Formats: sequence, structure tokens, C-alpha cells
Amino acid sequence: MMRLFSGKSAALFLGLLIALCHLCAAGQAGQKPKEQPVVKPAAGPSNVVARIGDYVITGEELEKRLMMELRPDDYENYNEQAEPVDAKTVLMKMIAEKAMATEARKEGYLEDEMTQALIKRYRQRRLVNLLLQKRLQGKVTVTDSEIKEKMKADPKLDQARAEAMLKNTKMRILFDQYYKQIYEKFHVEKLTDNFPKAVEIHQRLLLRPKTPRRMNFIRISQIRDELTPKEKNIVLATYDHGKITLKDWFETLCESAPPSRPRDLNTVKGVERLLERTLSMPLLVSEAELLGLDKDKNLLKQVREYEDRRLLSEAKLAKYKEVEDPTTEQIAAYFDKNKEVFRTHRTLKIDQIWCQDLKAARKVKAELDSGEDFESVREKYSLEKKGTSFHTAPGGEGMFWEDLWKGDPNEIVGPIKGSYRDGFKWRIVKILEKNPGEVKEYSSDMENRVKWRMVGEQRNALLEKYSKELLGKYPYEIYADRIKDIDPLDIP
Repeated sequence: MMRLFSGKSAALFLGLLIALCHLCAAGQAGQKPKEQPVVKPAAGPSNVVARIGDYVITGEELEKRLMMELRPDDYENYNEQAEPVDAKTVLMKMIAEKAMATEARKEGYLEDEMTQALIKRYRQRRLVNLLLQKRLQGKVTVTDSEIKEKMKADPKLDQARAEAMLKNTKMRILFDQYYKQIYEKFHVEKLTDNFPKAVEIHQRLLLRPKTPRRMNFIRISQIRDELTPKEKNIVLATYDHGKITLKDWFETLCESAPPSRPRDLNTVKGVERLLERTLSMPLLVSEAELLGLDKDKNLLKQVREYEDRRLLSEAKLAKYKEVEDPTTEQIAAYFDKNKEVFRTHRTLKIDQIWCQDLKAARKVKAELDSGEDFESVREKYSLEKKGTSFHTAPGGEGMFWEDLWKGDPNEIVGPIKGSYRDGFKWRIVKILEKNPGEVKEYSSDMENRVKWRMVGEQRNALLEKYSKELLGKYPYEIYADRIKDIDPLDIP
């Protein structure tokens, strides 16, 4: 039997095992749209802030989403100030997304073959991860003498790195032993008579695709479109309560990037080697299901959430297809009416002092206003003792840009909050330079940028209309008393 960790496609399991080494330390249709949401007093679990259908949204989920919405989007050419964010607006957006997922599920979006494959793969990986945690976590130990010996053999290693390498090696050995037991336990049988057929079909898809292509490798779409139902169901191996088909075999192949795919799949030996890799996931999943891990509540929740993300994505894509590309004339006319939007980068050059809280920020501002040196005050109070000036733009500051832009060169602004690591902190900002940018005249090289802004606005409007329709179709509840005191900028 081939070791699971031979070949680059086994990186998934290696990643799972390495992670384990660190774990020890760690309804009603036809109803008219409502003008206002159904708001009720608190009921049920205290952390629930809204319900729609069989979905609940918790306060923790709302706060996490608020943090995402507040995070500045500092991407190229982004020159717009972010809109203010509040708990109720974001919660309504989350409820609308649940309604879209519900509608997409009802319309059968999950029945798409590619979507089913993605969900299956996600579930399998989460289930195998859970299995390895349950069976292997905590069973690997490394002694001080082993670490010293490893460092002696490789003087470039520090203690932490040497310990990690030893644990990873032992985990691989432990896993190989465990997998061998599972392999034998499920009585794997290979149908070698079908291997030549797999070679033939592989060569057909590789060398004679129905749709011409530039790159010479098999695409995922070929599995779906160019294999007949009979070919997809050719059995290459069986095991207790399961089988591996040619479709499974090809899906394993396509999980690897083309440069790392096997070069010997024109031989039965190559077919068998890839089959061994294909067997690994189903066998581990079968073992996990035998142990009842597929009933794990957290796993079921994770899979449902992944389905919802796929459904939401597909629902949005379907709506986006309804938007028609604007004409050249419409693009030019839009630019003429919205020239300010396409102003070249407004920028500020700033320096800042990050403070522990508002009280500290006020003290910093007072000392600076009294003439104290900026660097001296930073050294005394800042969370970041070493700071350097830098250029920032609306996209890098989000909703905080407006207050910064009010400042003039050599002016001290604040206290003002800003995005600091995983949250928000108070800061005092020194404005060094201020560049308002300039409005340019329309030219053909701007056409694509203007076009996609127009398309984006139309898509957002279409989704907003669709959301209102669905919120009229699916009743929902909001527990207003549980969100009234949520300040996005005060979330820990």
C-alpha cells in the first residue's frame, strides 16, 4: 500500500496533521413586502438578536460581521469614503442574506453537480479533521533529549523549530499506522480490469478535448461535460459500504495544480498510484462516520454554513447576470455627471500615536497642545513606541477619513478612533501633508473603470430590490433591545 504522504496532493492531510501538533497548545409566499421589520422584545436564548425561518443570528455573529464591515478596504484606486455602519443596518443585511440562501435552496441550487462536489469535499475535510483530532491529538510527545539531539544534528534550528519538526515527523508515522489499520479494516479491493479503460479515457480528455484549449491539462468542467454517465460510474475500487468511481478518480486528479499532476497516467501503474490517493479521503470519512462523528453538532453547523455561503454566492451571480453592460455613450455620460467620484487619489501624509483608551488619548492631546515634542509623547504613551509617517487615502481609513480630512498640515487631530490590529483604538494624528488630487477629463483609458462602477451600482440596486422582495416573503424577527447598545467601535 502506498503511503498517504507520497505526492503533493497529500498536502491537505499533512496540513491537518501539522495543525494537530499545535492544537494541544491551543415562510409564507405571496405576502406583501413589509415597510418595517418585525421587532419583538427579547425572547429565547439571550444571545439571539434575530430569527428568520430556522436560522438564528447571534450577537456574537453580528459583532463579527460589524467588524468586517468597518474594516477599511484599502485596494487600488479606491478613493471613496466609507458609509457609517450601525448594528441595525448590518443585521438587516445578514437577515436578507439568510432569505436569499433560503430561496436558493428552495429553487434547487444545491442540485448543481459542481456545487454538490464542492460541498462534499468541504464536509469530508472537516470530518477528517475532526477524526484526526479525536484519534491522534495528544498522542505525540517529544523529550528534551530528542530536541537537543535534533538541534545538535542541525545547529541552524532553535528549540521551538526542532520540537515542531520532531512532532510533525512522529505525527506522520502515527497517522500512517492508523491509516493502514483503516485500510485493512474496510477490505479494499481494486478492480484492475478497469484500469486500462481509465488510461484510455484519461488520454482522450487530455489529448482530444471536445472544446479546444490553450493549456494541455484536464479541466474540472471536462469531468462534468465530457464523461458519459456510464464512464463516470466505472468502478476502480470497492471497500466496505463504498466504492471509488472514475469520476472520483478524476476529481482527485483535478485537486492538484497541473504542474504537480502525475505524468504516468497513461499507464495502469499510474492509475493505481492515483487511486491510492483517491481512496484516502473516503476511507477516513467512512471511519469517522462509523464512529458517529458525522453527527457532531459543530460539524453539521459548519457544513450548513458552507452550503449557505455557496447558495448566497450563486443567488447573487444569478442576479448579476440580469445587469446589462452599459454602452460607450452611457459610460461617458455617467462620468460627466459623477466627475468627483473619479478624482485622482486624495491623500494625507500623517503620523500618529496609538493610545490605550480615550483618557490616555486626551492626555496625549493636551501635552501636544501645550508644546510637548511629538516623539517624546509617543515614547511615553503610544502602544507603538516606534512610528513613522506614511501616506493614507479614503480606502485605508474607511469611515474615519472624514475627521482626518478636516485637519490641515501641521495640525494635531484627535482623539479619533482608527483600525488597530484586530479592533479599533483611540489615536492622536498629526497631519503632515494634504493632497486633494484632481478631477480628470474623460478618456478612453478610463472607460473600464467607469463601466465597472456603473455595473456595481446596478448590481447593488438589484440586490437591494431582491432583498426587500424576499423579506416580504419570509417572516423574520429582530430583538431590538439586544442590539440597541451595540456600538461597532466599542466591540472588544
